[in-house]
Amino acid sequence: MPPRINIPPVSRVLLITLGLQSLLSAAIRYRQWTANSDIVIPYLNLIPSLSLVYPWTFLTTTLVESNVFTFSIACLTLYHGGRYLERAWSSREFAKFLLVVSLIPNTLSFATMIIFFTFTRDETWTLTPIAGTIPLQISFLVAFSQLVPAHTVTLFRGILSLRVPRFPLLYVGLVTLLALTPMLTAAAFFLSIYGFLTSWTYLRFYKPVFPDLLDPSTASQSSSLRGDASETFAFAEFFPGPVRPFVAALSDQVFNILVAMRVCTPFSPSDVSAARGGDGYHHGHHHGHRGAGAPGSARAEAERRRALALKALDQRLHAATADAASRASTGGAGASAVPAPAASVPSATGPTVQTQPSAGGQKAMTNPAATAQSSAGGGLLGETNYNPDGEGEGGRN
Repeated sequence: MPPRINIPPVSRVLLITLGLQSLLSAAIRYRQWTANSDIVIPYLNLIPSLSLVYPWTFLTTTLVESNVFTFSIACLTLYHGGRYLERAWSSREFAKFLLVVSLIPNTLSFATMIIFFTFTRDETWTLTPIAGTIPLQISFLVAFSQLVPAHTVTLFRGILSLRVPRFPLLYVGLVTLLALTPMLTAAAFFLSIYGFLTSWTYLRFYKPVFPDLLDPSTASQSSSLRGDASETFAFAEFFPGPVRPFVAALSDQVFNILVAMRVCTPFSPSDVSAARGGDGYHHGHHHGHRGAGAPGSARAEAERRRALALKALDQRLHAATADAASRASTGGAGASAVPAPAASVPSATGPTVQTQPSAGGQKAMTNPAATAQSSAGGGLLGETNYNPDGEGEGGRN
């Protein structure tokens, strides 16, 4: 029997759409190719001067790749990153995240290229396609930086070790270099910058927080909670240590302007304290950043009780199965027909609900994530390990 590939629904739709649209784009380019012309497809890709009459291209252009190299990278990103995030957040929240990080970067890149054309009068700006999964790829890196900020990825057999929050800026730098070559266009640079800022802003301020299990008091409040107030997900944490204070000061000023414009809402002291596990304030930039990366003490306790309940249930089920098997072997088929009573198994959790992974709960989730990465994509990323004390990279990065 062939192995079954288990892909969540939203990730499956993304992969199928990416394949179909990229294949259609390649077929059209092949049929219309000439030696002295640049082919644009305004009804499939977002072209600033041609696609206003095709508004759906603001979304469809994200899932169109123009060469085999970028198509392969996009498939790997959507397969591994999409599966992980969709299972961590639920399909609905993952779809909302994809909509935000696709539509906003494409729109901002469109406006930026129109502005450049206005000042330079160079038609190249308005005829350059805005396409590709670049905003999705960097958004996935930002999301991983929120979920597993203390993870370290070891590359090239231990030659290079980097924490997960370092990868978004490295990706921006790589895209910038490739944009200077024929492989990527200038629009790729804008997509990477706007994708980084959009995904971080959404996760930091607007993404809903899932309710805690086994904690009715916290679950009743979490429906109104949004964002991530943890300091591990502050904007300055994406930058190296020497420039981090300057980035933090600049980001605080920008945040104050956005608060004055009522675009963002600052966290209350209780929100910041809860995000840090009930330990009070940290002396740095607590007022200027927002999110759900680190859980409160109530959430950590709920996760601990949930793990104990699942462990106890698993032990009772194994004991019941073993008891039934022993009676079947000694007492005959009649004695094995009646299983152990199910009333002894407590049911305290109620309906199944999704919980949002957080920095404080990484001990329960990062080991499976690291195992999955090492087994499925070990050749790409190398080894990963959990290092909450920041050893090996000099402080908390």
